[in-house]
Amino acid sequence: MARAVAGLGRWVRARAGMLAMGVVVAVLIAGCFDVQSADLFLLTRTGQGKTLTMLVNDGGTIRCNGGKAKPISNTALITARDLSDNLATDAAGKLNIPKSPGEVYYYRIRLQQGTIAFPDRASAGHKVLAQAELFAAQAAQQECGLSG
Repeated sequence: MARAVAGLGRWVRARAGMLAMGVVVAVLIAGCFDVQSADLFLLTRTGQGKTLTMLVNDGGTIRCNGGKAKPISNTALITARDLSDNLATDAAGKLNIPKSPGEVYYYRIRLQQGTIAFPDRASAGHKVLAQAELFAAQAAQQECGLSG
């Protein structure tokens, strides 16, 4: 009986060691595969004043003018996701409306499906472009801390 108990003790210690080793390996593997969220879009606005760039990530961050990524509000993230979805068809079709006289801003938005470009006056006939302009103006102020 003493032999059986001693054998059982060795077996328990061996299993505990294997379990500990498995936990260590799992932690190391998890650290190697840091999964990041995809970017929703890169918006660039040129024209009057300084150029504005915004890189919006699906994980809830925004990078303004090449700065450090910072969290955005849930409302802004939902709006950005909707905007990305709504622009997908135009991006796949490579919508490109040339610059025109009298415009104030020109927008270029790069999405996974492609890139669109348009002047601010084009939004009068294309609702989703107006949404992009509004997002740029609001995010510049509320998320980036910039004026307009």
